[in-house]
Amino acid sequence: MTILVTGATGNIGAKVVQHLVERGADVRALVRDPSKASFGAGVDVFKGDFLDVDLLRTAFDGVSTLFLLNAVAPDEFTQALIALNVARAAGIERIVYLSVIHPDVYVNVPHFAGKFSVERMIEQMGMHATILRPAYFIQNDLMIKDTITGYGVYPMPIGTKGLAMIDVRDIAEIAALELLRREQAAQPLPLDRINLVGPDTLTGTDIAAIWSEALARPIQYVGSDTSAFEQNLRQFMPPWMAYDMRMMGERFLTDGMLPEGGDVERLTTLLGRPLRSYRDFAAETAASA
Repeated sequence: MTILVTGATGNIGAKVVQHLVERGADVRALVRDPSKASFGAGVDVFKGDFLDVDLLRTAFDGVSTLFLLNAVAPDEFTQALIALNVARAAGIERIVYLSVIHPDVYVNVPHFAGKFSVERMIEQMGMHATILRPAYFIQNDLMIKDTITGYGVYPMPIGTKGLAMIDVRDIAEIAALELLRREQAAQPLPLDRINLVGPDTLTGTDIAAIWSEALARPIQYVGSDTSAFEQNLRQFMPPWMAYDMRMMGERFLTDGMLPEGGDVERLTTLLGRPLRSYRDFAAETAASA
């Protein structure tokens, strides 16, 4: 019985592979470039691309459980649909899909809408899956570390509603545990959705205060201008992606990204430990700066 991890060289996928290997699972990793894969012994590396159906069929052959992670892209929805259809044809009945929290609320944000459509396909086709719905990744803020430390400002458009940010290390461990739960079940388990959130719901001002404490100097929150946010992102990502991120930021400001009742308790029980906090992340990042 083999667990296939897609996106296996990414920040989350690589950690999922590591957790599965440590727990004795038979793991296959799907990667675009095998030269970038360094998983060590015991992991079968398959070259593949979601749009190359022949390679995908080869990679999915003999797989019992699938971790589906596909990155934000203009054709993300098409990639996911192809992967799920090929998985179904290969007889894979155990799936963990990495979606996003509140995709039915952030309906005008392209990558949220795409993931919500994939969720609907999974449900309508009667697939046996866990849909993981993570909130904002804490490690996204590594992109702006130099802005925080060099200019004394926190520029992400977090707003006043609050975001329940989650550490990617927690996401990966929860994903691995869900993959193993489905893999080891006597029969394919029914559809389930899990919100992935952090222990705290933080506003932009809250986060600036955490950085002020971690760096021992004042950090100001300046994230209310989503137009400026988009223009800054265009310096290192395509315009369509910068606009997508702007749309997400605007929904942060109007709606927040809040946990539902029992989310934190469910995840803490699943992990058997407390969730990692943003404060811990800031302290670690400040110490390594």
